[in-house]
Amino acid sequence: MELDRTDRALVRALQDDARQTVKELATQVALSPSATHARIQRLRAEGVIAGFRAEVDPSRLGVGLQALIQVQLRRHARASVEAFRAHLVELPEVVAVTHLTGSVDFLVHVAVRDVAHLRSLALGAFTSREEVSRIETSIVYEHLTTAAWPVYDEP
Repeated sequence: MELDRTDRALVRALQDDARQTVKELATQVALSPSATHARIQRLRAEGVIAGFRAEVDPSRLGVGLQALIQVQLRRHARASVEAFRAHLVELPEVVAVTHLTGSVDFLVHVAVRDVAHLRSLALGAFTSREEVSRIETSIVYEHLTTAAWPVYDEP
């Protein structure tokens, strides 16, 4: 799907504040509310806008510690990679999963209650897995989210 200037402006505006009304968005992109609504529906239908989420304070949810777990797999066969990935996305502590090239196969962002919870997770959900060769865990001191993907103008 080709994005024109108005589509890109809508994506930027929604990333900035997805709770804006269609009327407010229409004013920003100089379209009628009905045309703006139609564009948003098209952007959703085409998968440009994948969904909307609430930004929450993890500490208010009982999260006392975040960590990044670097995972090295024993084998890189498709079945092993896909099985481990499927396992990760089922874990409630997993915030994000990134599959990488290089010596680290996966970088997994986890949110846990405390160090004991992290240890239990590492032993139970990572090192006990047949696919896993090695893990290295780093505690997150601070996590900032920019909350927006760059929306590049046409070349």
